[in-house]
Amino acid sequence: MGLLRELLPKASAISLLVNSANPASVIESNEMQAAAQAIGQRIDILNASSESEIDTAFDRLKQNRADALLIAADPFLFARADQLVALAARTAIPTLYFRREFAVAGGLMAYGSNFAEFFIIVGLYAGQILKRAKPGDCQSNSRRSSSW
Repeated sequence: MGLLRELLPKASAISLLVNSANPASVIESNEMQAAAQAIGQRIDILNASSESEIDTAFDRLKQNRADALLIAADPFLFARADQLVALAARTAIPTLYFRREFAVAGGLMAYGSNFAEFFIIVGLYAGQILKRAKPGDCQSNSRRSSSW
């Protein structure tokens, strides 16, 4: 919410797209509503658990004249990155995504962890532990993060 607020300080209507079939969406929706309320921001929660519901959610965005959209962290939504990026571009709504892959697919911007880097580091740690290193002494020695 803070990142989107910095990008669009005058945004009066922000929407959050969640997968209503994911039980975690209730928690994320409640946390986003609390964060929005704390800064005096209006937020509209949009639910989609199918491709057609995603299309319907974007129609609702246009009807509500949303200034920006947040995409909730969800495997279903991640699997539809191309659809979400295309719809956001078609409706010309600034959208903040939860994974880098959305930005690579053409989305405006993304935040979150770099999972590819995590997997590299986990592999480096596992190799050191298998060579009898103490877990607390492991170092990633990964220089790849600057290339992501």
